[in-house]
Amino acid sequence: MLKYIARKIFGNRTDKIVKSLKPILNEVNKLEEKISILSDNELKAKTLEFKEKLKKGASIDSITSEAFAVVRETAKRVLGERHYDVQILGGLVLHKGMISEMKTGEGKTLVSSLPAYLNSLTGKGVHIVTVNDYLAKRDSEWMGKIYKFHDLSVGCLVNDTPEEERKKVYQCDIVYGTNNEFGFDYLRDNLKHNIKSLVQREFNFAIIDEVDSILIDEARTPLIISGPSFSSTELYVKINNIASILHDDEYELDEKNKTVLLTDKGNERCEKLIKDMGLIKKDSSLYDIENMDVVHHLNQAIKAHKIFKLDTDYIVKEGKVLIIDEFTGRIMDGRRYSEGLHQAIEAKENVSIQQENQTLASITFQNYFRMYPKLSGMTGTAITEAQEFLSIYNLEVVQIPTNIPVTRVDEHDVIYKTENAKNNAIISEVEKVHSKKQPILIGTVSIEKSELISKLLKKKGIKHKVLNAKFHEQEAEIIALAGQLGAVTIATNMAGRGTDIKLGGNEEVVIKEKLGEKNLNEREIDKIKQQVESDRKKMLDIGGLFVIGTERHESRRIDNQLRGRSGRQGDAGRTKFFLSLEDDLMRIFGSVKIGNFLGKLGLKDDEAIEHPWINKSLAKAQQKVESRNYEIRKNLLKFDDVMNEQRKVIYEQRIQIMKEQKFDDILIDKVHIHNKYLIDKFVPDKSYKEEWQIKELIHEIHRIYNINLVINDDLSKKDILKNLNDETSKIFKVKKDEFGEDIFNEALKRIFLLTLDQLWKEHLHALDRLKAGINLRAYGQKDPLNEYKFEAFKLFEDMFLELDENIIITCAKIQISHELGDMDNLDSSDNVFETKKDYNLLSGQKKSGGNVKTPNVVNNKFEMDPKNPATWGKISRNALCPCGSSKKYKYCHGSII
Repeated sequence: MLKYIARKIFGNRTDKIVKSLKPILNEVNKLEEKISILSDNELKAKTLEFKEKLKKGASIDSITSEAFAVVRETAKRVLGERHYDVQILGGLVLHKGMISEMKTGEGKTLVSSLPAYLNSLTGKGVHIVTVNDYLAKRDSEWMGKIYKFHDLSVGCLVNDTPEEERKKVYQCDIVYGTNNEFGFDYLRDNLKHNIKSLVQREFNFAIIDEVDSILIDEARTPLIISGPSFSSTELYVKINNIASILHDDEYELDEKNKTVLLTDKGNERCEKLIKDMGLIKKDSSLYDIENMDVVHHLNQAIKAHKIFKLDTDYIVKEGKVLIIDEFTGRIMDGRRYSEGLHQAIEAKENVSIQQENQTLASITFQNYFRMYPKLSGMTGTAITEAQEFLSIYNLEVVQIPTNIPVTRVDEHDVIYKTENAKNNAIISEVEKVHSKKQPILIGTVSIEKSELISKLLKKKGIKHKVLNAKFHEQEAEIIALAGQLGAVTIATNMAGRGTDIKLGGNEEVVIKEKLGEKNLNEREIDKIKQQVESDRKKMLDIGGLFVIGTERHESRRIDNQLRGRSGRQGDAGRTKFFLSLEDDLMRIFGSVKIGNFLGKLGLKDDEAIEHPWINKSLAKAQQKVESRNYEIRKNLLKFDDVMNEQRKVIYEQRIQIMKEQKFDDILIDKVHIHNKYLIDKFVPDKSYKEEWQIKELIHEIHRIYNINLVINDDLSKKDILKNLNDETSKIFKVKKDEFGEDIFNEALKRIFLLTLDQLWKEHLHALDRLKAGINLRAYGQKDPLNEYKFEAFKLFEDMFLELDENIIITCAKIQISHELGDMDNLDSSDNVFETKKDYNLLSGQKKSGGNVKTPNVVNNKFEMDPKNPATWGKISRNALCPCGSSKKYKYCHGSII
């Protein structure tokens, strides 16, 4: 109560920020008349004027008002649109590095043109991040007219942008692209071997459209570039046969946490079946350490069958398992579940099974976007996640008032006992509203439920359109026409669609649709426009767009996004949610109290209850889920921060190596440091000569340098080190003289890079394995995060010791028998997959840039041939070499020479 009273008296933080921006808005408005009388050439000249001021030391804030006024005037001339005052406020919020929350239909795309133009004047580039390729293309062409009027270059990054064009795109003043493309380009750059082939330049300023979708919803899925890990797919098929026949009493399912565990009875039966198949030895236990790989496959197969549902979590299309984004309802193109789960689902659905992949590079969206010195975002729904934006990204959320007050009516939720009763009530409501020709948008949470509603509407003879992951290609047109008179549209989650639902329909789309049928003259086009405007007026009279929610989503933001489709720009509108106790959210998180309450009322199946208390109970249930998801994302970030510090070190080293021209002196320094390490190891300080391990030292020197160093008994430790340094320096001087300085240094650059990449790849694999089991340390009263930090640092330290040794061994044995080719040829594109990995289960495999190949599907049993290294798959560097030499792999076929 005290907080409420204080807010009423003093206002909230948003009110204060908006009030502080009003003087700048007033300046922009005062300049409008002055700017509007300029000729086109004079208006264009303003850009050169601004750039000159900045070069002479003026701050970007000092030209903000005039620059915004210039963009407003340009938009009027080239787009026929004028920025409203609230859009100017939204642009100022973005320029200040905050999140601008603006309701659906308030013109966020136009708002972004203001700070994008202003910040591009520095010449450092502006990135505008969208959620899909369609919006990136549309916005770059649409807003590009403003920028091109001022001779600013505009680029667009999409899935199929060729690698050779990407560098040109990044050199543009303003670049539109998806979050995935920006992130993957960063990772790809850090796999390259030539400084000239890097496509990105230094980060400057990013504006993220649908910022909640990208920085919150997708933050659980790190970007991963991976290569194939050779393994048999037959195991997935055999394990799938076991998971598919489990009885209900043989496993325990926890839908809330999305986990499934075998009971004692299930363990016993699975172990017997696995032994019968010959997957483990008859005298071993399922949980013996050598059988952990089989246990992992079994767990993933059970998850595939008991947790992941067809047409809810994924669809099968053209023989492929395609994941559905739970937040947007779109197909996540090319993305794959990680840790063998996707393969388990492929086995379940009886489609071709693709191989698992091994991580080569990865980063979370949190750590990627935090690299931008200046970051901002815009969305219609961010205030519910304001705390997360502030704590993780240091982004403040500012609610911008609407241009015209919202007149939409949001009715209380109605709740039924059963799903059938709820669906019948929805169809009855649609019939009643449709009879008035009022447009209806029905929001569902899954493909399965959208198709069920569609089937029920067909029975009633109600014509409608369905927008879900199966028809995502037509989404823009379907949404653009959803406001037509009498239109009924069913859509899965409305997050980030990027297209307004205008009452009467979108003129451009209606005209485009008619053009497909015949050629139209000017009179016919005018007639279509008049009809659209006439329909708009009729719909305002009958109540505007009616939005029906068929279920509450786990996130309040998704529900608010659905609601926000109605009542844009002050239009009339109405929204209503229909719920049942059998809905997933109600059943898992909130049905006990509500169910008891309805039971006491004696509610019948076909009766509904409507009360504000129900809305409050549901809001609390959603808050629980949101808090849980926030904790998951925060925990993911804590672990990734550990890797991120290491990633920065490695990537900085790679850049330094690529820029460096002379490596011979660097190599000698490394050699001398390593020599001292060897002497200290075998000839410890303050030890007697009798304790010196001279034989072992000589053997180690021979292994590393392939030289036989003579160590006399009368030599001191200092003398031994001097002799070793002299002998090893000679080795590299001879090679330098033999190959020539330039070729020798080029060869060293390649060795440094390739060795670093190989060990970093293995280090990432080790960290993945460490993270997978680190939570078990909690049973020993140890903090998993602290344990992970300690173990990860130790692994990183060991990696650098091995790095120096491997570089030295390779350089000591190097032979150059042919002319060195271009370093660009070493940039490995083949058999590399771009993926996204969930905090728990999810990853993906995404083709990009036109040069990423899909792995071959393996259906035959994988045989390992000791004589053929290509069949060995992933071998630990400390394991025995499969060739049968009895040496460790790293000293045999795994040696880098």
